[in-house]
Amino acid sequence: MSGGHVVWISCSVERAEQEGSERIVINISGLRFETQIKTLARFPNTLLGDPLKRMRFFDRRRNEFFFDRNRPCFDAILYYYQSGGRLRRPTNVPVEIFMEEIKFYEIDESVVERFIEDEGLFKENERPMPTTDFQRQVWLLFEYPDSSGPAKAIALISVIIIVMSVIVFCLETLPEFKEDIDVLRQNYATNVTVNGEKLNPFTDPFFFVETLCITWFCFELLVRFLSCPSKSAFFKNIMNIIDIVAIVPYFVSLFLDLAEYQGKAQQATSLAILRVIRLVRVFRIFKLSRHSKGLQILGHTLNASMRELALLIFFLIIGIIFFSSAIFFAEADDPDSGYTSIPASFWWAVVTMTTVGYGDISPVTVGGKIVGSLCAVAGVLTIALPVPVIVSNFSYFYHKENHQDDHTQYRHVTCAQPETSCEDNSKGKNKPALVNSDHPIDDDFNLLSYYSFNYEEYSSKLTDV
Repeated sequence: MSGGHVVWISCSVERAEQEGSERIVINISGLRFETQIKTLARFPNTLLGDPLKRMRFFDRRRNEFFFDRNRPCFDAILYYYQSGGRLRRPTNVPVEIFMEEIKFYEIDESVVERFIEDEGLFKENERPMPTTDFQRQVWLLFEYPDSSGPAKAIALISVIIIVMSVIVFCLETLPEFKEDIDVLRQNYATNVTVNGEKLNPFTDPFFFVETLCITWFCFELLVRFLSCPSKSAFFKNIMNIIDIVAIVPYFVSLFLDLAEYQGKAQQATSLAILRVIRLVRVFRIFKLSRHSKGLQILGHTLNASMRELALLIFFLIIGIIFFSSAIFFAEADDPDSGYTSIPASFWWAVVTMTTVGYGDISPVTVGGKIVGSLCAVAGVLTIALPVPVIVSNFSYFYHKENHQDDHTQYRHVTCAQPETSCEDNSKGKNKPALVNSDHPIDDDFNLLSYYSFNYEEYSSKLTDV
């Protein structure tokens, strides 16, 4: 195309902007909208605000722009231009559909980020890869189970060991096993010998299985730490913190046993600490969330619903204090009342508002029963309020996770391109497409000439009007 045509296009665009009072018709799957050019020109970097971008969808026969897109979403898109930048999702449109539409219309990234915050969602971060090939392969093996067959095998081994560790943790509390372990530890602490040899609690089968599990956990954590792309980000990851918390109790209990063996610790103190340490071992079950899509979706849902959950807890606290006070004074005339004080009535209010009702304490007077009925009804209404939002967030993350299962790309930290395309780019295999797939044009066709031709006709129609 000659330079004169380019200058003509620029002048035509400027003239169209100056004549912004001209109206254009936008057809969204059969539903026609009419607006002014100056309204769309408020955001020139978007699809509708840029005359050259929207020209691809101009229908010369009907003198309108046609988009085969979602119709309910376009009300909010057009309001974005009319209001000067306020983006509001229609209540009848799911979040994932609306996100696809605002990406299609190329709404500013800052506006999209604010929309994500307003919806209580989070922006998914890119997944960086280590710089070296060996570290990248190791990182994919241990961090992304879906990246290859060996990675899935390692993930399966990890799941089996986690389950085995949790089973051992539960079996240790059985009376028949717990007695043997306690007797062994007691004889070990009092230096009881059998056939001239001191009893060794480290020969216990549960301790042996626990040691094998911890060995794998330590190996997995160490390998992932050495191959991770960022050491600082590694310790900020909640899953890695869970891994560390799952490992530490073993070494603390081992240290106490060795100190007890050498007579440097009191048995009562060490046993009290061991009970707490052993309880922390139950956190190992959360290690399954690394390999479970369902637990990850649940975690994302709770994270996105923190405001609703905080509001629910706030309402519950208000209800607990109110109904505990009411039931205390309603049952004050009963000498056998279990509501001895307002704080003692908190437990009754909690189990009543959550409709659990253990029955360990219940009202006996008429006034107390009325208060109890109101407490139960208020609890049902309070808990039901945030449930639709939480369910909506769960549905969003569930569909998003399923949609991304087949489209996951791992980015290299140096080239910031999909992992499979870094080598292909050097060979010229990934040639960028010239135009959007919604309007196919031959690659050999001059794209600028195409825009010039169509805009020339469109501009002439505007001047005729």
